Amino acid sequence: MEGLIESSTDFYNICSYAVGIAGNLLALVLFVSPIPTFKRIIRNKSTEHFSGLPCIYSLLNCLICAFYGLPCVSKGLIMVFTVNMVGAVFQSVYAILFIIYAEHRKRTKMLGLLMGAVFAFALVVFVSLHVCDKDTRRLFVGFLSVASLISMFASPLFIINLVIRTKSVEFMPFTLSLATFLMSISFFAYGLLEHDFFIYIPNGIGTVLGVVQLLLYAHFSKTFRDDSIQPLLV
Repeated sequence: MEGLIESSTDFYNICSYAVGIAGNLLALVLFVSPIPTFKRIIRNKSTEHFSGLPCIYSLLNCLICAFYGLPCVSKGLIMVFTVNMVGAVFQSVYAILFIIYAEHRKRTKMLGLLMGAVFAFALVVFVSLHVCDKDTRRLFVGFLSVASLISMFASPLFIINLVIRTKSVEFMPFTLSLATFLMSISFFAYGLLEHDFFIYIPNGIGTVLGVVQLLLYAHFSKTFRDDSIQPLLV
């Protein structure tokens, strides 16, 4: 009986790591998706009409979620830590490139926002480590990470609204929609397997939004033409 329990536990851990690794790989698709935009910025030596705010916000979100994955906050969710640290590296590079090629006014604003994000994260770390005890720390950082992730769903909601209004999936690439859905469902399963409310709730919401995007794509894809209009770049 004891051997059966150990075997069951090992299988459970393998499943947890498997869905976590899948989520990490799928997240990489999302992290590299802005590369064409930044290639254009580098080529034209200008940020044009692009906004650097999503980079800053995503960086702060990744840092907070990565911090939550550390043993000093939670029970040590290595997959949460790795995926968000990789995301933080990508977003940092994007933010630096934006600052380099932005005009003076935009550069000053982006520098201020970047310093503000770093200060906000440092404040979260300081308060959680020096003010909160172990249990309160997990709740404090966990709720911050959930709030940050849920607020980031404003982007999919904007795209969903745009698709419904234009009756076209031109602004909603299928690959990104599918990767978002698969990544969300992977971390939703990871959160369930790890019994972590702060992981499966926001990713459950992301999974639902991913399903909505895929259904909209299936419904409106017949109206999409590759040569119609240039993709929306924000």
